[in-house]
Amino acid sequence: MTSISRQLRVATVAILLLGGWTKFAGADLTPEQIGSLFSEGNEAFRKGNAQSEPTERRMQYDRAILRFEKVIQEGQIENSKLYYNLANACLLNDQMGKAILNYRRAQRLDRADTNIQKNLAFARTRRVDKVSIQTEKKVLQTLFFWHYDVPLPIRFFLMCLSFGGVCVMGTIMVLRGYTPTRAVIVALGGILLLSFLGSTLIEVTQQKQTAEGVILAEEVIARQGDGDNYPASFKDPLHAGTEFVLLEARTSWVQIRLSDGSEGWIPDQAAERI
Repeated sequence: MTSISRQLRVATVAILLLGGWTKFAGADLTPEQIGSLFSEGNEAFRKGNAQSEPTERRMQYDRAILRFEKVIQEGQIENSKLYYNLANACLLNDQMGKAILNYRRAQRLDRADTNIQKNLAFARTRRVDKVSIQTEKKVLQTLFFWHYDVPLPIRFFLMCLSFGGVCVMGTIMVLRGYTPTRAVIVALGGILLLSFLGSTLIEVTQQKQTAEGVILAEEVIARQGDGDNYPASFKDPLHAGTEFVLLEARTSWVQIRLSDGSEGWIPDQAAERI
């Protein structure tokens, strides 16, 4: 009971202190330690922003990064605002790979936050590799923007709301009779229900079956196989911040696919999963 009570206290502190969308899995830190580390990280970040001397500014950002990462790793907290703060510190500290990685983690929890979207887009312009997106994916992102832009919890809520609306209006039609207006409302509700249901099922399935990641190494050569003896897959090395879909993992190597559809193998320590 004591362990459960402590975890609930930590979860409550995390939600109230950090804000944003939060996933909680238990913690090795007390609520007081989480609050202290988060405050220290924010204070270091503010000092870094106010510092004109480059070395001191970098030291403050490093301090902020260490505090935020400790809250995430030892506090076992996945929080959109926390990932966002960490990504901002990494971005200003010229750690482009970690910046994009943590913006993506924040985005995964809260797609509706425009600040996350804006800063992620800016960070992507700062990376070395300019990899295009396949035309088919661009079309899908335009046609089904609500699937790509609206957070999963909100889509699930809208699905439940649509289901409730269809049930209520269907009951009214049974009790009070058919009218064209009621029929249209039921039909529209059914379309929304099926759309949000399909979107939710697709994303849940993709999350289970598809792993994505970001290259953290400053530079890495992608190979045509899982070893240094294989020829390079591309003319130039890949760099920090490049995003990919994980296709296969073997001992010390992972096979990746870039947004333009090209594939290669890189050492697993050169990247991290989102």
